[in-house]
This record gives sequence, C-alpha cells and structure tokens, in this order.
Amino acid sequence: MSGPLRPGPSSWRRAATVVLAAGWTLPVAAAPPRPPPPAEGFRLLLLLRSARQGFLPGAHVFPGGVLDAADRSADWLSLFAPHHRPPRFGLGPAPPKRATFPVLPDARPGAADGDEAALPDDVAFRICAIREAFEEAGVLLLRPRGPGPAASELGRALAPPPALADWRARVRRDPQHFLRLCAHLDCTPDIWALHDWSAWLTPFTQRRGRRFETTFFLCCLCEPPPVFPDLVEVVDCQWSSPSEATESFISKEIWLAPPQFYEIRRLEHFASLSDLYKFCLDRELEGVERWLPITLLTADGTIQLLPGDEMYLEDSNYLENLMSTEKKNEEIMKEGKKFHRVVMYNRHDYNIHVTVQSKYKHVYPKNYVVSKSRL
Repeated sequence: MSGPLRPGPSSWRRAATVVLAAGWTLPVAAAPPRPPPPAEGFRLLLLLRSARQGFLPGAHVFPGGVLDAADRSADWLSLFAPHHRPPRFGLGPAPPKRATFPVLPDARPGAADGDEAALPDDVAFRICAIREAFEEAGVLLLRPRGPGPAASELGRALAPPPALADWRARVRRDPQHFLRLCAHLDCTPDIWALHDWSAWLTPFTQRRGRRFETTFFLCCLCEPPPVFPDLVEVVDCQWSSPSEATESFISKEIWLAPPQFYEIRRLEHFASLSDLYKFCLDRELEGVERWLPITLLTADGTIQLLPGDEMYLEDSNYLENLMSTEKKNEEIMKEGKKFHRVVMYNRHDYNIHVTVQSKYKHVYPKNYVVSKSRL
C-alpha cells in the first residue's frame, strides 16, 4: 500500500524554507547593545507569523513560502550567465536521487517540468527561499554577479536597498519583480550559501487543510543582518540560539510547530557556527530525507511518528486518515523500543524520542523529555 497518494482530499503545494544561522560576537563599545553570545556561538532567525494568517497563525517560523512559477523562470539564465550555467549553476555534483515515501500526486501548480529552459529544483527552491526571506524579513541573500564564493566563505547578506518597502511591495504583488530587483542591483541570489538540510510534508490533521512539501535549507551567515518584518505575514522577529529557542518555547514565550522544534533540537548538536558550516559542507553530496509524519491520537495527547519508528507504516491509507488509540502516551512508550517520534501532551510540551540511526551523514536530535516541574 505504498503507492501514490490520491489527489484529494488534500491539496499539496511545494515550498522552501531557509534556516538562517548567524555568528554572534561580543558587542563593541560603539555598537548598539545586544545580548552576549550564546553557548552555541550562533543564533537562528525566528519570525513571528501574524495571528491573522491561515497557516500556523502566531507561530515562530523560519523564513519561507510557496514556490512560484517565477522562481523557475528561464529568465534567470541570463542573470546567472556567463559565470553560472545549467544544469547545476555552480552548485557542484547533484546529490543522489533517493526513493522516498510517499509519492505525491503529480499535480504541482507553478512547476514548469516540461520546459527544458526552466531552472532545476535545486536552484528554483533556493531562489524561492531567498525571495521569501526578502519578502518577509527584508533580508537580501544576494551576491554581486561573478564567480561563485570560495568553499570556505560564510554567507553575508547584502545591505538593504533604497526604497526597500517599495521593492517588497512589488515582489509581493508579483514574484517576477524579484528577478528585476536582482538585475537592478546587478546581483544574483546567493544559491551557493544555501545547503540542503531536510524536507517535511505537512501531516494529515483535518480534511481540506493546507498541506505543503517544504524543502529546508541551512544558511550560515558571518553576522546577523538587519531584519525588517513586513508587518503583514510577519509581525515580529528574534534571534535565538537553539537552546534559547527551546527555553522560550517551554516557558510559553513563543510557539513552535513540531518540524521547527525538531530542527532546532537537531541544531543543538553544534557548538559553533564553524562546526555547523563544516558539517553542511561535509555532507553536500548526501542529499536529504523527506518526511511525512503519521499522526496518532492518544487518550492524553498526540504522537507524530517519523520514518524508522517501529509504528511508522509506509501505507498511504495511514497518511490520509488519523490513527487513534484509547491508550495514553506513557502506555504507548512502554510498549516499544525502536523510536523516532515526537510525543505531544499540549502546545508547549513536546518530547522527542530517537533510538534509530540517522541517515546520509545527518544528525537526529538527542532524546528530549521536558521535566514536569518545568511546566
């Protein structure tokens, strides 16, 4: 039963997200005051989504959004030329194509798969993530046109252009204006600064809900750029280390959806930005896993099952219908040994249990259980 998912009742949309990790140095006397460097040596940009948004209202998320046809347009070819040409535009060898479950319906609005001149997914999704970082946060992950950066070079955001608000308004109305902005600045999207990280599919929770196939990239910046929330989709922002973000989540200062919480916990493995950057470079040829969590409703909460877990069944029937049991979370946990799951008791009490080995030179979070005394 591991065939393609049916086209209905869900509507799948392709999207891209970029996790911005920025180095954090001690402030100097002449600079505006800011918090001391965190234990990890870097912080992540988290954006607060407006409570009026239909998807994840009030959540803290990484910059990102839905892929648009303009992100794949052949018009980008002339901007990348003459230094970067198809098929890989200087990204290096392509990671291997891996069989993944599930197979989604072949209905992807905006994809120009039949257009030989359109950009490949590896490039188009990076452009999408970079465009969304500009739309939502005013961060320009661009670099002057020319040869690509050295492999040892950390990313650096471009200074905001004059008339930032006007350009953002144009791009929001029509994503094709992002290419025009790049041409106006004589820059290209810095696709080389974005490294493959993960891919998540929205789990089934309700009929007719929005569901996304989202590619996650990791971008290491030498310093945090200024951030200007658009005050439409994004109403606030903060730079937090992985441990700071976890603490804020537990104390109910912020709310994180399970994928963001999982990724933040995964990033706690790294003691410094240089360690994280080296890790990204070392696994560039490995590719990523693509996960669709299976939702299990229990008597006192919810469990999201991930591939490798002993209860995860590669059966498309379980991905379009909720599983349920009258047992409590604790009973379910006592019955098993092979875990890859997020156990949720409420919006701010997530426990992560991982006893399986990671794949493709990646890392999974360590087991994480919130002490009840903290809640």
